[in-house]
Amino acid sequence: MSEDLVTETPEVVEATEESTVEPGQETDPVTALTADLQRLQAEYANYRKRVERDRSLAHELAVSSVLIEMLPVLDDIERAESHGELTGGFKAVADQIASVTERIGLVKYGTAGDEFDPQIHEALLHDTSADVTTSTATKILQPGYKFKERILRPARVAVTDPEETPAAE
Repeated sequence: MSEDLVTETPEVVEATEESTVEPGQETDPVTALTADLQRLQAEYANYRKRVERDRSLAHELAVSSVLIEMLPVLDDIERAESHGELTGGFKAVADQIASVTERIGLVKYGTAGDEFDPQIHEALLHDTSADVTTSTATKILQPGYKFKERILRPARVAVTDPEETPAAE
């Protein structure tokens, strides 16, 4: 069987030589095969990187979709805790859910007093005041969540803009 491989190799080399050799030029068959091998290795390395990147993106999207479905549960747990209804065994379960989502990478954001950013905030109420100098999220109506750099839900906020001073004429 190894003899068959040895006899087939010169035919492959000759076929490669014939297809790449221009009239009047001779090429080294080892150089031609080495170049083909390097090209194939580079194509395979690029393929592996692309597949790994696609796999990572698909994993991130799957985790994001599960976390998006968990957001109403997290909101209910937060409301129950703010009303003092989260005690005993339910408190332990709520703490476990919170720690698991944090360990996965879910980040809660939005605090009163932050500068309003339309990229991460959704303005539900609007007011003006002389107490602020820039548009400010003065009240967080519903916290925002992000996973890695992806916004799963913007923080829903009440925005306060600075009062416009009348122009002195």
